[in-house]
Amino acid sequence: MIPDMDKLRNRAETEKIAALLGEDRDGPGSPGSPGSSEAPKSPGSSEARERLAFLHTLPAEDVRRLREQATAALFDGTPEMLDRIARATKLVPAGVAAAISQKALGPRLAAAVAGKLEPARAADIIEKLPVSFTAESCPHLDPRRIAGIVDRLDENLLVRIAVALAERGDHLTMGRFVGHLRDSALERIIPQIADDVVLRTGFAIDMPERLGQVIELMGEDRLASVVGAAADGLWPEALAIAGMVPDEQRARIASLAAAQPQERLDALVRVVAEQDLWESLLPLVALLGHEERRAVAGLPSLRSAGVLEGVVRAVVATGLWAEFLPLVEVLPTDSRKTVADAAAGLGEAELDALAREVDKRDLWGLVLPLVELMDDEGKQRIFELPAFQVQAE
Repeated sequence: MIPDMDKLRNRAETEKIAALLGEDRDGPGSPGSPGSSEAPKSPGSSEARERLAFLHTLPAEDVRRLREQATAALFDGTPEMLDRIARATKLVPAGVAAAISQKALGPRLAAAVAGKLEPARAADIIEKLPVSFTAESCPHLDPRRIAGIVDRLDENLLVRIAVALAERGDHLTMGRFVGHLRDSALERIIPQIADDVVLRTGFAIDMPERLGQVIELMGEDRLASVVGAAADGLWPEALAIAGMVPDEQRARIASLAAAQPQERLDALVRVVAEQDLWESLLPLVALLGHEERRAVAGLPSLRSAGVLEGVVRAVVATGLWAEFLPLVEVLPTDSRKTVADAAAGLGEAELDALAREVDKRDLWGLVLPLVELMDDEGKQRIFELPAFQVQAE
């Protein structure tokens, strides 16, 4: 079973590979490759998703490495023609090179040539180009060249390019660039882009270690607004971001999510149940205060036997009993009874693993009230477990 956080990272990495490879994956010169003038098929298309569905069975780290290898193969194996163009570009003024890029090359080939230039030279040319053209070119730039070029661009231009990318809805390219932007640039960019773009960009970020700083630059009010925007079909993106930030920020995100109106919070639980993302949600619930957990426990979705039984199955598979049981403690009685019955019906090995984890984490105070709700057969099975016998002694 792939862990949920791995599952969400896998989705992001697969989406990046789809965007990198485009419609045809036969190599340089084909649609989607650096040497092509054709636009790639949207990575969100059903055809692309079906073609890459096999990647969802792999660990996210493996998919990330595959993406890096594909990047190297595509950009290092470009036609020799691009090297000739790059050499010729060095011989003319930056303004002339920019005009040639627009009128003769187009966004895709211009980006491919930029990837062959020294970063300082590429930056000089980019500063002579219209922002709209640069934004259209950015998705096709060799990702390995981004840091060197961004470091040399004027901050005002960086801000304008980022806003243009946001207006194009190109969150994958923004996710590639954002980790390389200076804090001063981010402070100016963040207020100019929509909440949903912030979520999608954070989900796709190539440098997750920068997310914590991005959130700090947002401020509390903007973070609350972004979390609220997750209710519009972006809860998985919000969960992925929460899983990548430091503990203190994770707790803030959890509290902001718990403060959402009941219908929005209930939609989160239903999405998690449908997509089996409990391993991403339960650690957040464990960070909540008692009253916040009670608000979660009272959600209509957590009265559904199917949802609760799904949670138990996920907890059995992941061992997240310490994260789950504090929530169970404040569930309505009928919901706790459903959890108790689901636990009592576990296989011998699963039940023994539960008892061992409970004993190891000293969770008997949370488990015994559940045992009291089981039928006689369930209680007997619990009482006969070696771990319970040790506890009884």
